[in-house]
Amino acid sequence: MKPNSRYELKRDLGPWAAASIVVGTVIGSGIFLVPHDMILRVGTPRWMFVVWIFGGLLTLAGALSYAELAAAIPEAGGEYAYLREAYGPVWGFLYSWTQMWVAKSGSIATLATGFFYYLTNFFPALDGVFYRLPLLIGPHGAPLEFRWGQLFAIVLIAALAWLNYFGVKLGGEVQVAVTVVKVVLIVAIIVAGLGLGSLHPAAPAGAVPLTPLTAAGFFAALVAALWAYDGWNNVAMVASEVRDPQRNLPLALIGGTVGVIVIYLLANAAYFLVLSPAEVGANPRVAGEMMRRILGSPGAGGVSIAAMISIFAALNGSILTGSRVPYAAAREGYFFRAIGRVDEKHRTPGMSILALCAWSALLVLSGGYRQLFTYVIFASWILYGMATAAVIVLRIKQPDLYRPYRTIGYPLVPILFVLVAGIFIVSTLLDSPRESLMGIALILLGLPFYAYWSHRRGAGVAPGNSPDDMEPPV
Repeated sequence: MKPNSRYELKRDLGPWAAASIVVGTVIGSGIFLVPHDMILRVGTPRWMFVVWIFGGLLTLAGALSYAELAAAIPEAGGEYAYLREAYGPVWGFLYSWTQMWVAKSGSIATLATGFFYYLTNFFPALDGVFYRLPLLIGPHGAPLEFRWGQLFAIVLIAALAWLNYFGVKLGGEVQVAVTVVKVVLIVAIIVAGLGLGSLHPAAPAGAVPLTPLTAAGFFAALVAALWAYDGWNNVAMVASEVRDPQRNLPLALIGGTVGVIVIYLLANAAYFLVLSPAEVGANPRVAGEMMRRILGSPGAGGVSIAAMISIFAALNGSILTGSRVPYAAAREGYFFRAIGRVDEKHRTPGMSILALCAWSALLVLSGGYRQLFTYVIFASWILYGMATAAVIVLRIKQPDLYRPYRTIGYPLVPILFVLVAGIFIVSTLLDSPRESLMGIALILLGLPFYAYWSHRRGAGVAPGNSPDDMEPPV
């Protein structure tokens, strides 16, 4: 790699790779784990399905809005470019800052943690603690514990960083292959549940739900559902590497999101056919318990394998896409210069991939699965709402911008998304204040760094210069 190289990323991702990024990064560990948390929040299967459908429609509203933005602004970084164009460079920077230090790195750490969580079914020793730090900085104020499985998760992140360093085409091919395998396995689980499972005994007359439904419980369940749906926007981050982006990006965003909603609803129908609400609430590994009822221990083991393949695809997709966000900021002078370089041989943002994965590996050691996904989803949705509102802002600011796709249901669809996102953010802040405040603090912490890089950028580059002609500051 040359120190001052100005190589560009290549458009090596076709329509199948783009669609597999949507499906592969959305369907991770959530569908296997979160039904347990959701039923404990809302109490009945009926309300669980309401939450799944509501979360799915909200996600689809976001995908419909992002499709317009992605087709009109097919640049690396996705929301980085949309926020920059709609609100100015400070908002693009804060998005890249949040993705690097909280959202995308936290998502990668969470997925890797979920992978080792399922691997303990086969190797229980991975859950063993090899060191306990006698400081009350762990989850729920407990001492911080380090497990063997966390070391395995770090090795997995490093391996996928290496794979994606050597070419977006290779990373995209792996994404397609693993996504196809995991969709086939999940469909097999659904078919087994709906076709081979026995209906669980009916609840006695007058039975009360597991917990009374409250507004706080509904939105807490929605947090879990939206974590399961999270990742639908990732393909926009690699827009500069997708062939024919004006056509393939909207197709991938909308088609992939609809497919995921259908799979999730069918999976939950299978769970509640075989298991009672109380059994779902008592078993964190819901899919595994369902298959154990149908096929015994081999069935439960098969679910663990399917979950690990699913998580692997989501993890690969997250690294592939997430590394383009700090790269986009660095390319315009708002982050470390090395992060904005493209590898001469492989045409990937190699240093950005390595930096994101190194920080994610450190986050693996910071806490448990549930704590991580709560502050990841909170921080993400603040900026999702702003990015979706950018559809309306840019219609006003840039009416002549070429838009090969226009949002269906505009302006009601983006407005609905933004309103619900605001309610969701407030509810999450009230329900999980510690994790939410961590997310807000880390976003605001980016402001002095933006001031520094903005000053250095202004001092080193005359107005109007192309970002590719400048040297971002170290």
